[in-house]
Amino acid sequence: MALKPIFHRILAVLVVSSSGLFNLAHAETSSLRAPDTIAARVQACAICHGNQGEGTDNDYFPRLAGKPADYLYNQLKHFREGRRKYAPMNYLVTYLSDDYLREIAVYYANLHPPYPVPELSNLPPSQLERGRRIALHGDSTKNVPACIACHGQALTGMEPAIPGLVGLHADYISAQLGAWRSGIRHATAPDCMHTVAIQLSDTDIRAVSTWLAMQPAPPNAAPAPAGSLKLPLSCGSQPH
Repeated sequence: MALKPIFHRILAVLVVSSSGLFNLAHAETSSLRAPDTIAARVQACAICHGNQGEGTDNDYFPRLAGKPADYLYNQLKHFREGRRKYAPMNYLVTYLSDDYLREIAVYYANLHPPYPVPELSNLPPSQLERGRRIALHGDSTKNVPACIACHGQALTGMEPAIPGLVGLHADYISAQLGAWRSGIRHATAPDCMHTVAIQLSDTDIRAVSTWLAMQPAPPNAAPAPAGSLKLPLSCGSQPH
């Protein structure tokens, strides 16, 4: 038998077989493809912030779930535009549109997983009392308003853009106050948190951060309704 016809037959079989394998692989790949939903698209966030946005044991990865959507949206924009500095977050949102950031924010605002057990502390009672007084009464000698004046009596925040403070690690709160005080973290002007933070000493920051992290979440941890608090100072990210 001539070699040329045999070669053509072998080639034809290989082509058909390859085509069949390609179709099978394509079908398997299609069946394994992740659904095109916002829940699937934010899986990258879950690595640091938990599957339900509940936060993780890492002190510097905060809870996202249940926070006001406008707050989360503002923070995503701040990361995208460089007003907040954390390289992985800056990279992840660099090319995302406003609409996409809003969709992410609304998704996490509507999640309500359980809150973690409050942290324990070995700070001296006098420092914890200092933290409690700042949180509940502020410090008039330094023009520092109480945390609850903006973040609510239950420290669960206020709609549309003030975050809750319950369920956060002391080190995270401390790091954010330090970032506002040093100017590393910025918000829309007037930047009220910078105004507050520059009045706090290192001891104050440690005391109030620790006290806040020790507070349990209330049964209803929803943010207070918009306008239910008269803010003691103007904040660019919150209608006044």
